[in-house]
Amino acid sequence: MIIGGSVLVAIAFVVLVIVVVALSVRTVPQGYTYVVERLGRYHKTLSPGFNLVIPVVESVRARVSMRETVLDIPQQSVITRDNAAISADGVLFYQVLDPVRATYEVVNLPLAIETLAMTTLRNVMGSMELDEILSKRDTINVKLLQAVDEATASWGARATRIEIRDIQPPADIVQSMGRQLKAERDKRAQILEADAAKESQIRIAQGKLEAAKLEAEARERLAQAEATATRLVSEAVAAGSTQALNYFLGQKYVEALQAFAHSPNQKLLVLPTDLAGIAGTLSGVTEIVKEVFGNPRAPASGGAGTVPSVAHPAPTVARPDGAGGAGPWTPAGAG
Repeated sequence: MIIGGSVLVAIAFVVLVIVVVALSVRTVPQGYTYVVERLGRYHKTLSPGFNLVIPVVESVRARVSMRETVLDIPQQSVITRDNAAISADGVLFYQVLDPVRATYEVVNLPLAIETLAMTTLRNVMGSMELDEILSKRDTINVKLLQAVDEATASWGARATRIEIRDIQPPADIVQSMGRQLKAERDKRAQILEADAAKESQIRIAQGKLEAAKLEAEARERLAQAEATATRLVSEAVAAGSTQALNYFLGQKYVEALQAFAHSPNQKLLVLPTDLAGIAGTLSGVTEIVKEVFGNPRAPASGGAGTVPSVAHPAPTVARPDGAGGAGPWTPAGAG
């Protein structure tokens, strides 16, 4: 009986030791920290890995995740400063830095951060106008992050990032914004078209100005050339050169005939009987010039001051039917 009782005691002791060891060993996974209390008061924190605690006397108060945690901000109804009712939601990232303060300074840290983010979201957006909210999301994110981070610092946590996920204005405001955007686009298109038309007119005017300048320059050069030619002919005639005068008069005669031929109202042309008449006319003019300026090689056939007669060809009037010969279309004395 004594031996049997000793065996039972030994077995009971071994079982007790195993239970005590099992209760004393705490294996903390990576990314977590355990807060340990001794007789109801904070005693220590357990780091990731193998740890020992005193059973019954010490107990694990909280298992705190040290990793960055994502927290959804539920959709909130916000009244903006210009009295526009909108709905907005977001997402928040936070991380626990002090597990002891996160355990003892606040009850239910995730719920506290979520509630704080919702109230801060309403406060920040409520102090802004609708246009600012829609166009300055980065500013809203910065303000939310600063406000939440200051409040969570006393809880041993840190807000790392806040993003506004969705902003929903009322349907009528969305329609008004669409019409406003279309009007702005139409305005820009009209301005661009007006600028293009203005630029086109400026280019056309500049082209006309350049063309007018070039035409005026061409006329000036032509006038200078004609003046130079006239001066040279005048100097040649003054020097006694009859060839220059013949050339000048012949050129003017031909130009006059060309002007008659191209005139739309000219229906009747008086032409010499042959092209040799032009030469005869020019030779007659030449004789007159010789007589005026004097020609020592030509003997005087008449008295002093007489001008030799110049033979002119009889002109012929062109008939409308194209026929020639004598008749009512032939001037008197011709033939």
